[in-house]
Amino acid sequence: MTVKFDINTLQQDSLWARSVLFLRSYPILPVVIVLTLVVCGIFAPLVAPNHPLEGELENRQLPPVWLEGGSSQYLLGTDHIGRGILTRIIFGARISLTISVVVLIGGVALGTIAGLVAGYIGGILDEIVMRLVDFTFAMPFIVVALVASVVWGQSMTLMIILLVLFTWAPFARQVRAETLLLKSSDYVSLARVAGASGPRIAFRHILPGLVNTVMVLSSLQVGNLILTESVLSFLGIGLPPPAPTWGTMVSEGRQYVSTAWWLCFFPGFAIMLVVFSMNFFGDWLRDKLDPRLRQL
Repeated sequence: MTVKFDINTLQQDSLWARSVLFLRSYPILPVVIVLTLVVCGIFAPLVAPNHPLEGELENRQLPPVWLEGGSSQYLLGTDHIGRGILTRIIFGARISLTISVVVLIGGVALGTIAGLVAGYIGGILDEIVMRLVDFTFAMPFIVVALVASVVWGQSMTLMIILLVLFTWAPFARQVRAETLLLKSSDYVSLARVAGASGPRIAFRHILPGLVNTVMVLSSLQVGNLILTESVLSFLGIGLPPPAPTWGTMVSEGRQYVSTAWWLCFFPGFAIMLVVFSMNFFGDWLRDKLDPRLRQL
């Protein structure tokens, strides 16, 4: 019995197998989605086809372009006062990106310093920092945000402050745990024997060993921040209208869901897509940066 091999088929199978392995090894699609979010956020006025706040009542509730009655001027349709859905999603990406970057900078800096100092010094300072972390985790964030918005009014500044105050705690707890492990390492003991001061050991020798942990935790927090901002806007305690936030768009479109489903579907889909992509990218980054997982 003679077995014949088709070289072209084998090459195609090999190419397909390599492509699948490449896509499984690297988060190509999540990275593309995140880069699209960044580009839309930075160049929103250039990318958006319409004005995000001005609408035309004669064009209200137009369906997407591929449905009957749609217009090529509004690819994803219009809302209840004639504003383009696609344009508002693009400008909503700018708001989400701005809030996430500012909150991450503040939360990472505050949490990393607090966890590093608490873990290295220990004693009563460590106890105070950890009790503050427990207190932060125990506080109901939505209730606090609701009360704060009633007392001080809705604004981006207030939202950023609240998110920073509730974002630093995970970084502080994780950095503190890593610091407790690293400060008993051999190279830290050698630096101590060599006469290095406490601040030098903490920030010159221990802090670089925390970079991977902080990077992974930051990537995982981006999705949570975008989702939290959307929830606050949906509940009416985020940015005040007519700011084109994704949560506000979903909230405004829910009463038209039976007649104009695209008003809330596309903003909700954008939230889901970005959060899923950031979580997937964070998991991949953790697998690549964790030496214990690289050995598996």
